[in-house]
Amino acid sequence: MQLLTLLRIGWGEILVIALIVLLLFGARKIPELMRGMGKGVKSFKDGMNGVEEPEIKEDKENKE
Repeated sequence: MQLLTLLRIGWGEILVIALIVLLLFGARKIPELMRGMGKGVKSFKDGMNGVEEPEIKEDKENKE
């Protein structure tokens, strides 16, 4: 909510943006986009914390 406060975006503007996104991408694509964005944020956070993904660890074990 701090970002919304800094940008001074009200609920009306958020609603307009949500409607534009809905019109551009359609109702079926929005969950897929949000899922992809969530995976990207999780990957970024894990990278910042120095956590490797299990798939990468498995690849390193198979090479040895």
